Amino acid sequence: MEEYQLLIDLHKRAKRQGPGGDAETKKAIALAGLDQSTPLKIADIGCGTGAASMLLARSLNAQITAVDFLPDFIDVLKTNTENAGLSNKIGPLVGSMESLPFDNEEFDVIWSEGAIYNMGFENGINDWKRFLKPGGLLVVSEITWTTNDRPLEVEKYWQSEYPGIDTASSKISILENNGYSPVAYFILPEQCWLDNYYRPMQNSFTEFIERNANNENAQKIVETEKKEISLYKKYKNYYSYGVYIASKLSGLDTQ
Repeated sequence: MEEYQLLIDLHKRAKRQGPGGDAETKKAIALAGLDQSTPLKIADIGCGTGAASMLLARSLNAQITAVDFLPDFIDVLKTNTENAGLSNKIGPLVGSMESLPFDNEEFDVIWSEGAIYNMGFENGINDWKRFLKPGGLLVVSEITWTTNDRPLEVEKYWQSEYPGIDTASSKISILENNGYSPVAYFILPEQCWLDNYYRPMQNSFTEFIERNANNENAQKIVETEKKEISLYKKYKNYYSYGVYIASKLSGLDTQ
């Protein structure tokens, strides 16, 4: 089996495909000032198997378009929404975040947890801005340095994995320079990484390798994930995901 399909197989059974948590999604909802009394139209971009989409659907009076480019993840999302009785509030969509089939100023909120790195933070916020109504809200999480100085080992690792990693002040400046007004920011705490993402993944490693008949590539994937987990435990004080909440400025030309 190709490595790409193996990665899908490893992650599609998990509640989350990256660091995050229900409490943190609820915190972002509160900081964004969203309430149940207001009908909303939300796009959840890079939704994975739908953890955030389902919580948004339960928490708000919203119609949610949940987008991911992986059909396997969307299939799981469909099953989860049906089982939870949320199919009337969540519309699953297979598609690329780089070529979304939305109308200009269609959405009140654009939400994206742990996915915007796929096209880069600045590219993402600029490309998606046209889909937001004036005054609409952007809520995204992005891998972020939490200090200005860090050990060379972790610096080299993340520069190799995602050269767009930077400090919160840099990311907020990008928002300010690209037609947004920052509303709030916070970092994901340790449990979002260890309890909600890494430990469930670790618990699935043995079954994953057995399910794939001890495939050499499957074993390599597990070793790569173990390295990332070890690195986080060693250097967790130097980086996390930052959650950025910003409003689209009114009176600007739509890009």
